This record gives sequence, structure tokens and C-alpha cells, in this order.
Amino acid sequence: MIERPDPDVLLAGPLGQWLASQSEARDTVKAKVKHRRRLTLYAALGIGFVIMLLARDPEAGFWFGGFIGLGGWVWGEMAKTELTKTIKGGINGAIAEALGLTYAMEPATGEEWTRARKFGLAPGYDRASFEDGWSGAIGALPFRVYEAHCEVEYEDDGKTKWRTVFRGVVLSVGFTRRFHGTTLVERDGARKKWFGGEKEEIKLGGLILGRCDMVDQTFEARFTVWGDDPVEARFLVHPEYIERLTAVEQAFAGSNLRCLFCGGELLILIDSKDLFESGGIEASKDRELLVRTIDQFGTLADLAKRLNEAPRGNFTPASTG
Repeated sequence: MIERPDPDVLLAGPLGQWLASQSEARDTVKAKVKHRRRLTLYAALGIGFVIMLLARDPEAGFWFGGFIGLGGWVWGEMAKTELTKTIKGGINGAIAEALGLTYAMEPATGEEWTRARKFGLAPGYDRASFEDGWSGAIGALPFRVYEAHCEVEYEDDGKTKWRTVFRGVVLSVGFTRRFHGTTLVERDGARKKWFGGEKEEIKLGGLILGRCDMVDQTFEARFTVWGDDPVEARFLVHPEYIERLTAVEQAFAGSNLRCLFCGGELLILIDSKDLFESGGIEASKDRELLVRTIDQFGTLADLAKRLNEAPRGNFTPASTG
């Protein structure tokens, strides 16, 4: 396991001093939120009452007032956004510095995202945003993780709307050895023939990948493995190794794990909720959010390190020449 930063040590140092300096900004935002909600409450009660009298329909007045109240709550939350992002950046940056890593609130993507798209791990999209990027080395191995949100545009009753097609974690881990071939692991049944049954081979990234039969039947029922080197694929997708991969998914209540072994890198995508949300306007919650983010990142980093440990048993990787 990686040595996780001590939250109390962080809060006793420069991070704690910086958070204390945000007190006035927090008070200002709290006052703004309270003011917006008060205005909205008065508007909701007044407009709802007028509609009830004019339309002689109490239910219409109630629902219209409720709609305004909901809009006001959102308006109030919007007042928190900028400061929450600032505090999150400060906390996450301090965690990264303690670990010898780099943190970026809006990270640039690299070869890992190009591969994710080329090999079908990420869906097609019209716009995408990326946040909470951590990069550096776990031990001597390159490590990178960030969150992605991809959307497609569509028309609904003449209006342009956006639908999320992927929201989750992108994790790239360097390996101690280069892979001889390319191996893709994804959920069972993702690539069906027109008339039923799973395909025998697929073409992705300019490569022909064949379906690799696995010995473990429980695994076969959940995942499909594609590769251009079946011997290496069976070595990599050892049952013990799959337990490590699914542990990544389970640790964050995620779903639809898929991964790619290519070159000297393991790339993992998981659909999941937002992670690393350490910012807030309540100073009393700073330590709680700091601890949660340290745990979330630490769990990912520990699992990334374990993924480089060779599975037990008499399994020999394909020759690298």
C-alpha cells in the first residue's frame, strides 16, 4: 500500500493556514446563498398565492410556487460553485503534493484517451469535459487518473439537449513489462452478431482481435476477452488478476469496467459517480472531505500498484522476443 498523507498533519500545515484564510470568502458566499433563497421564498409564496386567487386553483398555485422554490434552491447552489472549486483545488493539490504527484482541476488528455477512443472503451460523443487529474508515479511506474464526462447532442421538440453517454474514471497504469500483444477486456455480450451470439473477432485500432476463451467459467459469464495473442491474454486475465480489476469497480460503486493491455500500459475505464469532491463552504466539513478524498485516491493508487504484481501460480507470459 502507498503511504497515505495524515489529514491532521496537512491541516496543521500550510493547507490549514490557507483554509483559514478562506473564512471571509465563505461567510460572503453563505450570505449570498441565504439572500437568494430568501428572495425566492418570497417570490414563490407571492406568485403562488396570486395564481391561486386568479385561477381559483389551489393546486396550480402550489405547484407553480414549488417550481419557483426549486429554481431558487438551484440559484442558491450556483453561488457556491466558484468557491467550492477553489477550495477543492487547494485541498486536492495539497494531497497530491504530499504524495509527490501533480494535480490539475482541468487536466489535458493524452495517449491514454486516444487509445480509449480507438479501442472502443469510450463511446462517441459531441462534447467532453475532464476534471480532477492526478499524475506522477506510483513507485517507479507512471500513473494517471482523471474523471471524464462525455455527452451527445440531440433534438427534443425542436430544442437542443444533451445526454450523458459516459461519466466515470479513466485510469492509466504503467507496467513493469511491455505486452507482446493487445488484450481488451469488456463486459460479456457487448459485441453481438446480427443474428445472435457473440462475434469471433473484431477490428479495433487497426488490429484484428479474436475472442479468447478463458478457463474460468464464472469469469466467462461476466466478461469477454479479445486479443491478438491468446497465450498472453490467458496469462493476463488470470482469475486472481480479475479479482483485482473488479476490486477497482467495487471500491467506487462503479459499473461497466473495461480495460486494455497495450504497449506497456494498462488502461481502465469505469462508469462511476463523481470522486475527489473535497471542496465545500462549511469549514466544519473540511477534515471529513479531506479524509474521504485521501481514501478514494489511496484506494485507486493501492489497486494500481497491486495490478503490477504477478498473479500466483505457474503462469508464464508470452515471449517478448
